[in-house]
Amino acid sequence: MPPGRRLSAEERALWARVAATVTPLEGRALETAIDPHLGESRDLKRIIAPSVASDPGLRRDEPKKGAPPSDTLDGGWDRRLRRGAIAPDRTIDLHGHTLATAHAALEHALARAVTDDVRVLLVVTGKPPKPETKGRGLIRASIGDWLAGSGYRDRIAAVRHAHPRHGGTGALYLILRRKR
Repeated sequence: MPPGRRLSAEERALWARVAATVTPLEGRALETAIDPHLGESRDLKRIIAPSVASDPGLRRDEPKKGAPPSDTLDGGWDRRLRRGAIAPDRTIDLHGHTLATAHAALEHALARAVTDDVRVLLVVTGKPPKPETKGRGLIRASIGDWLAGSGYRDRIAAVRHAHPRHGGTGALYLILRRKR
């Protein structure tokens, strides 16, 4: 947001709805905070606590149902991936996309891969940004969140960095589970 710009009434209402879904980190007290864009003091306990107490689905300490195990590949798979012995069945290149179109393209590619029972999907995201470059690598930074929120997350067995012949640090392997 540009400095000096104030939130509209619509934006404030939207922000209040988002803030109502937030739970504090364990061991952190939720006190009064000053919203720098509104310039007013808000009692966050009053906003957040009632909605969290009333909706058990918002609790973060419980594992999500249907979430895949974090790492389900055996050692043989990992060795073959590190050696570059596994060729991807399908590739999607996200270069030149905006965040929105990259997310849509990834979802579409996942849907097609699941339908076609593809085992290894190569996702080319581009190299991670160098520390001195700002504002680059947003697709690369967002891909983990996109995969975690995907409707196909239960079909993703693992995500690994690609072998140099398949893009190295600029690409990822998505290993998908077979249909049962």
